[in-house]
Amino acid sequence: MRRRAGLGIAGVAVLAWGEWLNWRWSRSLVGSRVGASEAVVVLGYRNPQSTVNFINRWRVRVGIRSIAADGARGTRVIFSGGATSNGAAEAQLMADYAKSVLAFDGTVLLEDRSATTWENITNVIPLLEDVDRIKFASQPAHALKARAYVRRQRPDLAERLVRADDYRPGEWLVGKPLLALYGLWTLRGLKAEERKVSL
Repeated sequence: MRRRAGLGIAGVAVLAWGEWLNWRWSRSLVGSRVGASEAVVVLGYRNPQSTVNFINRWRVRVGIRSIAADGARGTRVIFSGGATSNGAAEAQLMADYAKSVLAFDGTVLLEDRSATTWENITNVIPLLEDVDRIKFASQPAHALKARAYVRRQRPDLAERLVRADDYRPGEWLVGKPLLALYGLWTLRGLKAEERKVSL
C-alpha cells in the first residue's frame, strides 16, 4: 500500500515538474509589447513523409490559436521548414494543413529553405522586419531556443518577442515530462554554443 502511494506521489511530482518547466519556458525571453501588426512563425519538425506529421499538425494549431489569443489585426503566419527526403517542404505541408483542415484564410508566408532552427531564424528575419510583435509556435523549449537565436542574430528584434499560445495546463500532460527532458537536453546544447561564442 505504501509503495503504491509512493509511486503515485512520484508520478504526480513528475507530471507537475513537466508542467512547470514547460510553463516557465513559454514565458522566457518574451515581453509584453503591443502593436497593430504581428507575425506568428510556425517552426517545422522533421517531416519525411508526404503528409504533415503529428508534431507539425500540433505546431500549426498552436500558431493559429496564437492569433486568436490576441485577436490581432494584420497578423501574418510564417511557416518555416525546408524540403525533406520526399521533396516536399515542411513549410508547404504545414500551410496546406492550415488551409485545408483548419480553414485558415489569413495571410500566409512560406520560408522553405531551412534545415535547422538556426536557419529558420536566419531565413525568417527578413519577413519580420516590419512587424510590431513576433511569436514562435512550437513546443515551449523549442520556441525558447528560437527566441534565443533571434536575440543572438538580431538583438534589435528581441524587444518585439511576445508569448505564443504554446502552453496550456494539462495539454500533453503525460508527454510533458518527456518534452521537459528533451528541452533540457536541447537548451543545454544552446548554453554550450553560447560558451563557445564567448570564448
